[in-house]
Amino acid sequence: MNLVEWLQRLMTNFGAGWVMWLLIALSVISVAIMLERGWFYWSLRDDIGHLARALRERLREDDLDGAQKLLEASPSAEAAVVVAGLLEADRGARAADEAMQGAQALQRMKLERRLAYLGTLGNNAPFIGLFGTVIGVVQAFEALGQKTTGIAAKDSAFSAPTEVMTAIAEALVATAIGLAVAIPAVAMYNYYQRISRSILANTDALSHVLLSHLVGENNGKRDESPTED
Repeated sequence: MNLVEWLQRLMTNFGAGWVMWLLIALSVISVAIMLERGWFYWSLRDDIGHLARALRERLREDDLDGAQKLLEASPSAEAAVVVAGLLEADRGARAADEAMQGAQALQRMKLERRLAYLGTLGNNAPFIGLFGTVIGVVQAFEALGQKTTGIAAKDSAFSAPTEVMTAIAEALVATAIGLAVAIPAVAMYNYYQRISRSILANTDALSHVLLSHLVGENNGKRDESPTED
C-alpha cells in the first residue's frame, strides 16, 4: 500500500464529521471571546471629551491631587494611563511621558487580548471547512467506485451521478460551516480592533493634556528663575 492509498483509507475511515464538530467547538470559543471582549470594552466607556476638559481645568489650577482623583474615578483605559503620568509629574514632563508610554503599552495588551484568536479563526475556518469537503468528496468517489464495480453498466449510468451529487452536497456542508464560523469572527475582530485603536488615540490626546501642562509649567519656572548680571 503506497502513501496515497493509506491517506485515502485514513480519510474515508474517519470521515468529515470530526471536522464539523471541530468547527462547532471553535465557534463556541469564538462566541465566548466576542461576548467577553464586548463586555470588557463596554466597561471602559466614558465621556473622554468631558474628562479632558475637567482635567485641563484641574491642571490650570495646579490641583494635581484633584486631577488624580478625577482620573481614578473614571473606568476608562485613557484615565489609567494619565494617572501613571500624574504619579511621576513631580519629576518632570520627560518622566511623566515615559510612565504614560509604559502604561499605554500595558493597556494595549489588555485591549488586544484574545483578538488574535478571532483573527486566526476568521482566516483559517474556511480552509478547515474546505478540508472537510475534500474528505467528503474522497469518500463519495470511494463509495462510487465500490458501487459501480458491483452493478451492471446500464444501471450505473443512472445511479452513479445521483450518488455523486448527493455525497458532494453533503460534503459542501463543511465548507458552509467554515464560512459561517469565519465571517462573524472576522467582522468582530475588525470591529474590536477599531475600538482598540480609538481608545489608544484618545489616550494620546489625554496624555498630551498633561504633558502640555508640565512643559508649560517647566518653561514658566525657567523664565522666572533669576539671571546673573
